Amino acid sequence: MLNKLRNFLSHGKNHIFEIIVKGLFWLAPIIAITIIINWIYGKVDAITGYLFKTIGINPEHFPFIWTIVGVCLLLFIAYVVGIFVETRLGDFVQKIYSKIPGYETVKELINIFNTSKSGEKKVLVVLIRGFSKEDYNIGLMYSTNESIVKDHYTVTLSMTPIPNGGFMFEVHKDKILVIEEATFDTNLQYLLSMGVKSMADILKIEPKGIEEFKTIEEYLKNKES
Repeated sequence: MLNKLRNFLSHGKNHIFEIIVKGLFWLAPIIAITIIINWIYGKVDAITGYLFKTIGINPEHFPFIWTIVGVCLLLFIAYVVGIFVETRLGDFVQKIYSKIPGYETVKELINIFNTSKSGEKKVLVVLIRGFSKEDYNIGLMYSTNESIVKDHYTVTLSMTPIPNGGFMFEVHKDKILVIEEATFDTNLQYLLSMGVKSMADILKIEPKGIEEFKTIEEYLKNKES
């Protein structure tokens, strides 16, 4: 009888612990996103408050409304700047800043996370053949410029679950296949999942035969045409 009671209590404790762990893991991403949103809100509120005070408007009355107005204003400014960077004047300003030591390095680091890039600057998610016999690895191409080695391109294999490191390889064009549906963001999700989710799961597509993927050479030719 005593043994049955102990087993029941032990099972009850394990069950409660499992429920608590499940609850914590469910709450963790929600709490993390809430903290990030609160941090962004605080920063935007401080910036917009300063801007409004400089033009003689008191944002302390209805602060939430003024913050929304400030966010819309910042988005509008970002939109105008987005158009500006495509002009000759934008190129001129960038050339001036490029003379400042460290500017190009900071710019390239920020551009890694810029998924709005296109053409040669677009980040490609690729399959690389040969790192594990005849199997494939998923990696990134931050540039479609040819490597110092003819017919080779620079490919990066990121670490998981923290993809702030990795390895760079010069890979022959025939060994690089492009996953056209994937983006930098989906590859980040893939890395953070540590394989729990496949790339097909993240992209919400059916797995494809290897012959259905274009080589980097075919991809670039299609882009040019």
